[in-house]
Amino acid sequence: MNIPEDLHYTSDHEWVKVSGSTVRIGITDYAQDALGDVVFIQLPAVGSSVSAHDSFSEIESTKSVNDVYAPVAGTVSAVNDELNSSPELLNSDPYGRGWICEIEAGSIDTSTLLSAAQYRELIGS
Repeated sequence: MNIPEDLHYTSDHEWVKVSGSTVRIGITDYAQDALGDVVFIQLPAVGSSVSAHDSFSEIESTKSVNDVYAPVAGTVSAVNDELNSSPELLNSDPYGRGWICEIEAGSIDTSTLLSAAQYRELIGS
């Protein structure tokens, strides 16, 4: 299971990359493996407000439909439009081209997020 050390994680299986007041969000390798083949993603709208721990996106796979939860509160500043035509990027490159969106956050408290070691422990890896 690929769990990059330079990212933060949530217990809902999202990864978070912090750059100043912006966070880039995607789903983990563990999550994409559990989902199976992703066939559709509903991206949030740029400019929409999100609250921490609330669903802001939905991923449909051959197995199920799952929500994606915001790790921070803020405003969606960018979305990965490439996922509209290639949702399978969530499976093939979850930490690279398979990112979902970026949120501009007023403040980011990384103490509420998991380290790579803590995430490994969570998933038993």
